[in-house]
Amino acid sequence: MRYFGVSAVAAGLVMLGACGGGEKKAADSAATDTSAAAAPATNAAPATTPAAGAATAAPITGKTWEVKMIGDEKGYRFEPNALTIKAGDGIKFISVSGGPHNVAFDAATLPPDVAGQLGANMPGASDLSSPMLTTPNQEYTVSFGNVKPGTYTVHCTPHLAMNMKATITVQ
Repeated sequence: MRYFGVSAVAAGLVMLGACGGGEKKAADSAATDTSAAAAPATNAAPATTPAAGAATAAPITGKTWEVKMIGDEKGYRFEPNALTIKAGDGIKFISVSGGPHNVAFDAATLPPDVAGQLGANMPGASDLSSPMLTTPNQEYTVSFGNVKPGTYTVHCTPHLAMNMKATITVQ
């Protein structure tokens, strides 16, 4: 069992290293303040996603749901891993254990207008990926204001190889 834990940590560090660095485009050169990670989406600046230029941050106008981000002896997961919400709702992701975690969407799987709106609604995000949550009980909230109905997959980048994914259905 100890070998699995060491392997999981090593895999996470390799993935984390692979995701960092690289050259930044001119549009990505503006630094973002990661302390705003738990701030309401209404204070978010548009993120650096391909279609984000057309979208502005939309506030949460409905219910705020909670999703826990967990890594333990049972594996890495979002709880719940499937959630149905209404447009205008928000989701507060809470890092419980096994971090670092983040909240990420794959722009290649999203319609451009959805990618742009989600990017605008994600405070401190870059390329539809939130800042890393490194401590237990750290939170990150995403507004689904102005996001059109559909089913979208969210994942944790450091634990994607361990299938840490969730499905969000917006009605």
